[in-house]
Amino acid sequence: MTTSDAAATPAGSPAEPSSTAAKPAARDPWDLPDVSGLVIGVLGGTGDQGRGLAYRFARAGHKVIIGSRAAERAQAAADELGLGVEGAANADCARRSDVVIVAVPWEGHAKTLQALRAELAGKLVIDCVNPLGFDKKGAYALKPEEGSAAEQAAALLPESRVTAAFHHLSAVLLQDPAIAEIDTDVMVLGERRADTDLVQALTARIPGMRGVFAGRLRNAHQVESLVANLISVNRRYKAHAGLRVTDV
Repeated sequence: MTTSDAAATPAGSPAEPSSTAAKPAARDPWDLPDVSGLVIGVLGGTGDQGRGLAYRFARAGHKVIIGSRAAERAQAAADELGLGVEGAANADCARRSDVVIVAVPWEGHAKTLQALRAELAGKLVIDCVNPLGFDKKGAYALKPEEGSAAEQAAALLPESRVTAAFHHLSAVLLQDPAIAEIDTDVMVLGERRADTDLVQALTARIPGMRGVFAGRLRNAHQVESLVANLISVNRRYKAHAGLRVTDV
């Protein structure tokens, strides 16, 4: 500011902002919300992956509702799991849950979500579907027209808060009651930090797991596709491989 500028400034006027003003402290990425009271619905909860996730969250103390096209089938799976898990038709599961995990087969992904658009409005949706094909050479990634299963979900559910996570978990380990902790990281993707923080916090409810933010939904394709590589690892080494991110 020049001398003449200073003279022209009326007394009591606010000072110009200082270029050296202190910036607000960066948020701690591990300062996550309390999610212990959330009701979790699992669409596709009668399949191996969905059933495993339902079991782990129920074991962590959450109210869990398994969804299926047939309520009777969902209730049968819930009865097998115990731990207070309930079974319901998909629409009822979606309505009654705070958070809904989509663990349906890829072939039924779009049709299932289209039918539940109203019930899922306003809900936090976690898509863990992996679009894969199989041939004599093994598993390989498919690329949906929208770019990924998660992006397809976001397109079909414009009034929902769609995130992506839980792609790389072994259904065998999830369902094994003898395993107390599952040693793995979970890649979490989404458009809003408040939503991905919630998913990370939910991940941490399962002992041994850690949720790591991995970008926006436009990056979901490579996360979903990596499952094809893990299937190859598991077949070669007779393992149930997961992932760990280092230096985080």
